[in-house]
Amino acid sequence: MADRFQDERGVIQDLLGPIDAVTEIFTKAGYIRGNHVHHRTVQYTYVISGQRLVRWGSSPWNLEGRIERLVSPGEMITEEAGVPHAWKALEDTRVLVFTRGPRSGEAYESDTIRLDEEEKLF
Repeated sequence: MADRFQDERGVIQDLLGPIDAVTEIFTKAGYIRGNHVHHRTVQYTYVISGQRLVRWGSSPWNLEGRIERLVSPGEMITEEAGVPHAWKALEDTRVLVFTRGPRSGEAYESDTIRLDEEEKLF
């Protein structure tokens, strides 16, 4: 459970625990990102502006039962380790990605496996 502090002024609530990296991503309308899977990294993606359509495989490497969700400003989603994911910007979109695992700097590709052409979610 995240830490919570409350007094007469209101509430301070931690939303995430320890994070290894915070990344800002800007994507132009119509472009796709992802179409990959991270074996050990969990991503929490918060939309600052724009809209994006997100797709996941229903389980690791099972793309038959795809899950799809429209994500708008102010929303945060979780992309679990081992689950294929991709997203398409429906308009110019800016997000913050909070990660736990080996996904920042030079280690970015060390935990990323690209989906084959026939496996791609978009």
